Amino acid sequence: MKLFLRMIIFVILFVIFFGGSGAYGYIHSNHGYWLPTRPTPMPALSNVSIPEHNPNKPTVAVLLSDPTTEVFDFMVPYEMFAMTESYNVYAVAPDKNVKTLSGGLDLLPHYSFDELDRLLGKSPDLIVIPAMPMVDEAKYKPVREWIQKHADTKLISICAGGLNLADTGLLKGKEAITDWKSFDYHETDKYPDTKWRRDVRYVVDGNIVSSAALTSGIDAILYVISQQLGEPMAEKIAKELNYPFYSFVKNPQVDPYHVDRTELVFTLNQAFHWNKKSAGVLLYNGMDDGTLTTIFDTYAASGTTKLSTISDSQQPIVTKYHLNLVTRYQMTNAPKLDRLFVPGVEAETLAAADVKKWIEQGDHVAPEFIHSGSAGRFMFDAPLEDLAKQEDVLTAKYGAKRLEYRATHLNLKGNPFSYEAFSTPVLLILAALLITLWIDRRFIRNIKRGLEVSARSMR
Repeated sequence: MKLFLRMIIFVILFVIFFGGSGAYGYIHSNHGYWLPTRPTPMPALSNVSIPEHNPNKPTVAVLLSDPTTEVFDFMVPYEMFAMTESYNVYAVAPDKNVKTLSGGLDLLPHYSFDELDRLLGKSPDLIVIPAMPMVDEAKYKPVREWIQKHADTKLISICAGGLNLADTGLLKGKEAITDWKSFDYHETDKYPDTKWRRDVRYVVDGNIVSSAALTSGIDAILYVISQQLGEPMAEKIAKELNYPFYSFVKNPQVDPYHVDRTELVFTLNQAFHWNKKSAGVLLYNGMDDGTLTTIFDTYAASGTTKLSTISDSQQPIVTKYHLNLVTRYQMTNAPKLDRLFVPGVEAETLAAADVKKWIEQGDHVAPEFIHSGSAGRFMFDAPLEDLAKQEDVLTAKYGAKRLEYRATHLNLKGNPFSYEAFSTPVLLILAALLITLWIDRRFIRNIKRGLEVSARSMR
């Protein structure tokens, strides 16, 4: 009876200490990445940059949703189509309000759905469907209906955007693929009429191209470019991106990833990495769209770092390919930071004036040109290697797996694993055990003694 009582107390304390704090940490981290709340008021915005429309070019619509859209899935396909200079490429959404990308990057759409329909007078030539959480039916419904409205156009889903596409019903009876975690988490079970593949980087079925996780979307976009603009153009874009796996474009067959023990470091970082780094991302006009993505889809996505966008302007920052970014902080009210990233291979030149203003502000951390010296490398290489130094090698390795970036050339150096993420749950379990022992000594044994005294007195 005493042993049973002790076990009950330990289980209760274990659930409170380990389960409760872990669940809170995981939910809080996940919410912070997918639903990052803006901490400062939205400024009055004007001078929004919209790329000039050329009626002789095909139009690509890259979707944005409420409450958020995956940052890589949106930014990189947008950049790649824009790099060709052969398309009109627009960020489109149900309305013109500021939208948020995962990790906390805010931007303005170029057009609402209705505005783009009026401008074109027909369907866009291509629609790119990123991963968009379907958590709020009222907000998400216009996205689903607009895709369905243009069902006969070329549709390209990126990563878990395959689930968004399946949600429209347009994948019934078709082959498709989505991110590797969705299979093991049984998200694909919701759409049994789709013939899901998981052994390739992308799938082509009629007017639909679907890609696996994140960087697999590069292969899918390069495939579409090669079909529409020719192989030389696709090879040119891959070369400009320093993308090392063009071979997947011609042969997308791969050994599939699975949820396995490597998922542990991600789960523990989300649940128990409480002392997150606070990092700023300096936004500046003319910055490269893709390299900006790498900061959010490595550091923020790992559950180890909270990112804040910073600039010297309350007006939109216009990227190289005319995206309108809205910063969350100005230099004058920036939060206390551990690091400040200035992304982009040419950042030292393009951001020189902004960096100078940051330094002149006084007591701030030194700017870090994360992509400096990486002119010949793929844009994710330097951030992943730096993540290993900032956190640990396991976190960086899982970061590459999450991206489905099958790189073996990365030079990952740092702690072998996250001491905080692994030690915190151990300490919580020990705390539950020690409190159980204290309760045992303080109360359970006293109860036993009291019962023995009562028994003797009754004799």
